[in-house]
Amino acid sequence: MAKITAAEVGKLRKATGAGMMDCKKALVEAEGDFDKAIDILRKKGQKVAAKRADRESSEGVAVAKVNDDNTVGVAIVLGCETDFVGKNESFVALAKDFADLAIGYNTKEEFLAADFGGITVAEKLTEQTGVIGEKIDINAFEKIEAPYVGSYVHINKIAAVVGLSEKVDNAEELAKDLAMQIASMGATTLSYKDFDPAYVASETEARIAAIEKDNEELERLGKTLKNVPQYISMSQLTEDILKQAEEDAKAELKAEGKPEQIWDRILPGKMERFISDNTTLDKEQCLLDQNFIKDEKKTVADYVKTYGNVEVTGFKRVSLG
Repeated sequence: MAKITAAEVGKLRKATGAGMMDCKKALVEAEGDFDKAIDILRKKGQKVAAKRADRESSEGVAVAKVNDDNTVGVAIVLGCETDFVGKNESFVALAKDFADLAIGYNTKEEFLAADFGGITVAEKLTEQTGVIGEKIDINAFEKIEAPYVGSYVHINKIAAVVGLSEKVDNAEELAKDLAMQIASMGATTLSYKDFDPAYVASETEARIAAIEKDNEELERLGKTLKNVPQYISMSQLTEDILKQAEEDAKAELKAEGKPEQIWDRILPGKMERFISDNTTLDKEQCLLDQNFIKDEKKTVADYVKTYGNVEVTGFKRVSLG
């Protein structure tokens, strides 16, 4: 057969991402037939993928993509086995190419079946497993649609997309700040109103049990005990509970001998402290209730209000691991 040229090897490398020696061997085995060489490399990928199917692909790269009119955003994680591969420029470029394509699909399943240069995304993943020699997979796929969508990626490890109810002035800045907040603080929901009551009840029980256990050890050591909260979310603070808390605060003021005419100046602070002490779950997991990372004196909800009547419609967050 004719000698395999560098140009033919280069063409195959560009089509598959495989190394120079692997491409040359495939072309030799295929007797110069380009399509057969690609098939040889893909079959190699299938064999490698089968051998590494039980491996963990907890490293990789997280990427986000927003369409040209900022109405659709996706965040995906292309996973691999080692940090070395995850930082490789070609691997990161592949992840970004996947994100560009993912904009047009609603689910991970639809995306994996989508065409990617003549083969499906799933087949491309298998092919690249053979090329790289590590298991690679789409570990996360999230999509959001809204009148305005923004995104943020933190050192290719965490990606977030967030939707706004309208495109206000400086919407890009607002959306980026919110996506950064989501990436940094790991919110799981917009508001305490979205919590499942059963989850809140279970979490309350678990947290109280953990604090009481800690207090046993602190008491043994003669140290100050931790406060055991009655509640952990605003979703638990009914009107009756808040009314009772106010009555308790008044009783405290009376016991302290504070003149009744100044109670109105003191009560708001006491109620604010009561709510703060009993809404720890909200401040951890609810985006709008978290302290804004750029100004700890504000909640995220307070920050959003500075842009007018715009609302956060939703968000998605993906990360390695």
